Amino acid sequence: MVDVQEISPRVGDVLLMVGTTKGAFLFRAPATRGRWERGGPHFPGHAVYAMAYDGRAGRRRVWAAPESAHWGSLMRSSDDFGRTWSGGGEATVRFPEDTGKSLQRIWAIAGRDDDPQRMYCGVEPAALFESRDAGASWSLVRGLFDHPHRARWEPGAGGLCLHTVLPHPRDPQKIHVAISTGGVYRTLDGGATWRTAHRGVRAQFLPDKHPEFGQCVHKVARHRERPEVMFLQNHWGLYRSDDEGENWTDVAHDVPSDFGFAMAVHPHDPDTVYIVPLESDEFRCTPAGRLRVYRTRDGARSWEPLERGLPQEDAFETVLRDGLCTDRLSKAGVYFGTRSGKLFASTNGGDRWRLIADGLPPVLCVRAAVVASSRRARA
Repeated sequence: MVDVQEISPRVGDVLLMVGTTKGAFLFRAPATRGRWERGGPHFPGHAVYAMAYDGRAGRRRVWAAPESAHWGSLMRSSDDFGRTWSGGGEATVRFPEDTGKSLQRIWAIAGRDDDPQRMYCGVEPAALFESRDAGASWSLVRGLFDHPHRARWEPGAGGLCLHTVLPHPRDPQKIHVAISTGGVYRTLDGGATWRTAHRGVRAQFLPDKHPEFGQCVHKVARHRERPEVMFLQNHWGLYRSDDEGENWTDVAHDVPSDFGFAMAVHPHDPDTVYIVPLESDEFRCTPAGRLRVYRTRDGARSWEPLERGLPQEDAFETVLRDGLCTDRLSKAGVYFGTRSGKLFASTNGGDRWRLIADGLPPVLCVRAAVVASSRRARA
């Protein structure tokens, strides 16, 4: 029997949700972020590729998507920071029988800021599901599933996964998704129709370097206050778009490699973006054994390495696509986890780092949130 530790976050605390190959962990710290308390493991022995926090409409809900050997991937939620979890015998995210598909993995969980009942999840095989009742039930977004490109999408090394969901912060009809290896797709009508949005992004591994679709996009990020500007980490390639993904420009300057997975935007500065370059697709470790996060503060015109507090010798680490994130405090925190089970944090935008956990199972995803008062507390 695994001993599961509990945590009790307070209003204003930072909550870190860490999914690993062997379960989920929750970390809490006060706003100073000087000392961290760990909870978990939740779902011990199950891989957790996606986690999220829903603080909308007075909720304080943690979402996780553990993989069960018996039931497959499940959507589970907790309103008491892991003491109890909803969900049980059967998954609520299911492909309709007529599709002939079965759910293999849940890769992404996202909500709309302008509609506290609306949620999305991206899954493998690549598809998008929508909930209109805050996650109580889910339905397949048919417009994307029935897209004529679908039959020719090919799986990447991680499978045929829809791993990034970006609802527009102000227009409920607009959503971007990223698929490996399909590319970036965009809807302007709430999901009824979709078209590609990756012109200029190359597919280095194909004879035609700029096909209509088939780009292996690893991550897409943007700032909620400037959604027309987007940044993209590709399977070889680092890009910026100024027109919501219609056209992309290569911005791989001052970086040791344009291969990588993780990408995150600063919560208060849309020109500040973080990435973790890896050596290559054949050697997916930090270049030269130096663990460095790269930051741009001018919209990707230049990049600088951030290494204070990070190991710079024999640190052949790997950070996966969802292993990097930021919080929303005024002095923003930046966090990332590695496949060797290390969890690092910076409380000053990346200028200096410290190790806050070691010996975890391989880290698959890291998500941060600031705990707000609940509906009951406000009432």
